[in-house]
Amino acid sequence: MDLGIAGKRAAVAAASSGLGLGSARALAAEGVHVAICSRDRARVEAAAAEIEGAVVPLVADVSTPEGAIGFVEAAVEALGGVDILVPNAGGPPPGNFASTPLEAYPAAIDLNLMSVVAMCTAAMPSMQERGWGRIVAITSLSVRQPMANLILSNTARAGATGFLKTLAREVAADGVTVNSVQPGLHRTPRVTQTGGAAPDRPMGEADDFGQVVAFLCSQQARFTTGVQLHVDGGDYAGLQ
Repeated sequence: MDLGIAGKRAAVAAASSGLGLGSARALAAEGVHVAICSRDRARVEAAAAEIEGAVVPLVADVSTPEGAIGFVEAAVEALGGVDILVPNAGGPPPGNFASTPLEAYPAAIDLNLMSVVAMCTAAMPSMQERGWGRIVAITSLSVRQPMANLILSNTARAGATGFLKTLAREVAADGVTVNSVQPGLHRTPRVTQTGGAAPDRPMGEADDFGQVVAFLCSQQARFTTGVQLHVDGGDYAGLQ
C-alpha cells in the first residue's frame, strides 16, 4: 500500500535504536525525508547509515524541554520543515513507590511528558499553517495498565497521553492528526534493561511497530486522530 507520504519530512526523536529506529526506518521506506536524534553522535550516525533512504542524524538530548525544542528546530533547519513528528524518549529508572524518592519525579516528567509537550509546541504552528501534519507519539502500554516497578514511567506517560488527546481535539480542524502508540513488549534495549522479557509472553519487533507508526502518518489515516493504539500482541487484558 502506498501511504501517500513520499517527500514529507519527519522528525523522529530518540531513534538510534529500538522503537524510534523502527519508526524512522518505516517512514524512510515510504520516501519520507527523516531526521533522527540521539545524545550520542556515534550511535545516531551508525543508525542513520543502516536506514535506506534520506536520513539526517542529529545530536540532541530530548530529556529536557529545551533539548526537545532544539531537536525540532534542528530538524526544521536540516529538512526545510517538519510535516511529521514522532515524539519519543527513553524511560526513567525503574522503581516502585517505596524505592522512588520524590526528587526523582521532576526529571521523569521532563523526559516523558514535558519533552512531548515541547516538541509539539515547536512543530505545531507550521503544521497548522500548511493545513497538514501528523504527530504520532511513542508512549507505553503502561498508560492502560500500569507496569510493576515502573512508577515513574507510568506517571509521566499518563500525563503525556492526556495532553495528546486534548491537543488532538484542538487541532483536528487544521488538518493535523495527533495519536499515540502504546507498545507492549518488543525486542528493544529498554526491555532488556528493565527485565521485562518473559519466555511465556509474545515479543514484538521494532520494525513491525514502526509500520504502525508509519500508517498513522499516512494519507489514509487522515480521519484517525485522538487515538491511543496499543500494539502489544494481545497483552492488554482490558475490554476498552
